Formats: sequence, C-alpha cells, structure tokens
Amino acid sequence: MKNKKALYVALMFLPLLITLIALPFLPEQIPAHYNFAGEIDRWGSKYETLIFPLTTIGMGCFMLWMAKIAAKQEEGGKNNEKIVFYTGMGLSLFFTAEHCFFLHKDFTAAAGMGYSNPADINQLICILLGISLVIMGNFMPKLRNNGIIGLRTPWSMKNDTVWKKSQLFGGVSFIIGGVLIVICGIFIDGYTAMCVALGIIIICAVAGTVYSYYAAKKY
Repeated sequence: MKNKKALYVALMFLPLLITLIALPFLPEQIPAHYNFAGEIDRWGSKYETLIFPLTTIGMGCFMLWMAKIAAKQEEGGKNNEKIVFYTGMGLSLFFTAEHCFFLHKDFTAAAGMGYSNPADINQLICILLGISLVIMGNFMPKLRNNGIIGLRTPWSMKNDTVWKKSQLFGGVSFIIGGVLIVICGIFIDGYTAMCVALGIIIICAVAGTVYSYYAAKKY
C-alpha cells in the first residue's frame, strides 16, 4: 500500500511539476479564460497556470481524507477505502491530461499560431469524462454500504440487498452513459457535446434514483 500511496502523491503533484518545468518558457501573458464560443476573452499572467495544479493537490488531499473516513465506516475490510483511493488517482490523471492540453493552447495561442476551435477542449473533456464514468461504473458494484461514495439515496441505503442491486444498476448505467459520452466527444462539436454529456449524466442519475426507490419497495 505504501507504493500505491507514493504513486498517488506523485500523480497529485504531477501537474505542478509539469507547470514548473513549462513556466520559464511561457510568455508573460497567456490566455486565461475562454468564452462559450471558444474565443479568448481574458489574458493573464503566466503564473495563473499554477492555480490548476494547486487545485489538483487540494482535491487529492480531500480524496485521501475521504478514503480515511470510508475506512472508518466499513467494518472488516478496506474495500471502500481502496475505491476512493483509486478514484482520487483517476481524478489526478484526468486533471493532468486537461492541464497539459491547456498548457499546449497557452503556447500556441500566445505564440500567434492561432486557436483553432473550442470544440477540441470540450471534446477532450467529454472523452475524459466518459472514460472516468466507465471506470467508476466498474467500481460501483464492489462498493459496500456507506455514506460517502456510490449511488447513495435514502432508499439505496435501506439494507445491503438494496444497496448491492442499486450499485449494480448504477454501475451499468454509468458504463453505458460513459461510452455514449465518449462517442459524443468524438463525433459531436464541443459545446453541443458538453450539453449532450450533461443530459446523459442527468438521465443516469435520475434512473439510478428511481431504481433505488423501486428496489427498496421490492426488497
């Protein structure tokens, strides 16, 4: 477990390391914000690139804290703690990929090479989000009843049977939804893809909630 924690910390600090390496080569002014049309609407200091890595570190620390709470809630095992731990690692990878993409855009836009289409940003986010949902969907059926992670509703937590069935349903819906979101990210233009992805997530959430109610009544 020590090696896994070392890897976790390394992934948590990876965006900061990449940024510190890139920082001396960045121009003083970089694109700091894009509007919904994908146009640069604010330029800022290159040191603003440090905000995202610091946020990633904060998120990583939060997930470690959540993992400890999950371990305390689970009797006779550390299953939930491991899943929260791996979720934190996945989020760090997600943020690292996104941050590298934005660093690339900072270089190209500031160098006058132009900024193609905002779709690629939104499409990348959709693809990474979809992959994350597929991974989470695979983990969900392995979760044990807890108040921190998983498909948690007043009905899904009624008993262990309802919990297991709710997590299985939620996991399958997340996998299907994740695959659909990845497809959207590949074939649909950016902003539209994000809207479709949001709709898919809402449908998955509503379906999971309704199913947990149904399962609680049945079991």
